[in-house]
Amino acid sequence: MPQTRRALFPFAALSASYFAHIGFFNPYLPLWLKDMGLGLVAISLLTSVQAATRLFAPYIWGWLSDHTGERVRLMRLGAAVALACACLLWLQLTPVWLGVVLLVMFTHTSAMMPMSEAAMAHLVSQGGAFDTKRYGRVRLWGSIGFLVTVFVAGAWFEAFGMQQFPTMTIVSLLAVLVSAMALPDQKEPGHAEQVSVPVRSVLAQSAVRWFFASAFFHVLSHIGIYVFFSLYLDSLGYSKTLIGLMWAVSVVVEIAWFFWQSRWLHLMPLTGWMLLCSAAMVLRMVLTAAWGDVLLVLVLAQALHALTFAAHHTACIALLSHHFPGRLRGRGQALYTVLAYGFSGVIGGLLGGLLSERWGLASVFWVSVLTSLVAVAATWKVWRHHHPAASVNT
Repeated sequence: MPQTRRALFPFAALSASYFAHIGFFNPYLPLWLKDMGLGLVAISLLTSVQAATRLFAPYIWGWLSDHTGERVRLMRLGAAVALACACLLWLQLTPVWLGVVLLVMFTHTSAMMPMSEAAMAHLVSQGGAFDTKRYGRVRLWGSIGFLVTVFVAGAWFEAFGMQQFPTMTIVSLLAVLVSAMALPDQKEPGHAEQVSVPVRSVLAQSAVRWFFASAFFHVLSHIGIYVFFSLYLDSLGYSKTLIGLMWAVSVVVEIAWFFWQSRWLHLMPLTGWMLLCSAAMVLRMVLTAAWGDVLLVLVLAQALHALTFAAHHTACIALLSHHFPGRLRGRGQALYTVLAYGFSGVIGGLLGGLLSERWGLASVFWVSVLTSLVAVAATWKVWRHHHPAASVNT
């Protein structure tokens, strides 16, 4: 047990540094683009670049990592190229060239967490079963990293403006690269018979198809938060410090969930938790759309992040570990990123930009109410197809 714990430390460090980068980059990228004078449609296009890379990059990286076993070296390569791209953000770029820089940067970062979770999968399993306690204790460091930067960046940008956004990007990606270099340089042994296992045979299972449909609509409902939440609060008159605080509320409850999830997950099967999380998403979107200008209601909506993201994410990762074992892990994680986050990010970002331009930012969250209802229906189908082997050892 102590050796396993020590082996997980570098993964916790990578999670902390990566999500520290995400903690300021994703919430404040729209505000930086707005500060540059870009309109809502241009902002939605540029923020959708990250999701666009998730349509192809994670599966390519996942395929490479599964076939070579070199997950750690590939993560180091991705971090180094992303850091080099970040240095270009200091240049006076046109929106087109800025999109190109973001495209290359995101292509090399979008699969880092799927590869990291695939690399440490055997460390967070006991007797072939997914250990939610051990996984949660690693993943919560990512939430802590996110919390620190989302709050500090909000106060910093409020005091000094958005001009230092490129510098913070460079510093955070440097931390990611250092963390990746600290990972144990191990290669998974290749086994031809495992590599040749066709992913399509897994996708042919009805339970797996409904799982991905459920994840897609659930994450699509979240896109309003990921892309437009900061702009929405800014339009309602919230300061950048308060915007950071609202992001921080969601991450605090996320950390609490990851730390104590092993006490609760055994109370229901994974698909039961997914159903509860989808229902919570409906409530969160209604509260955000209807009463976003009421601070206490907004805090309550953000507190539901413990279910709509943290619990849902753990349930999804555990089910992926079951359906995509061994040398299928990289591609399973990649498919989850592509189908749940890639397509939903592109569609949500572009559609949200058009909706907000025509009917205002609140309309994005009202449409998210509808997509979260679809997620509930899809998750119900997952529940119906659930089998005992999908449960996890907590």
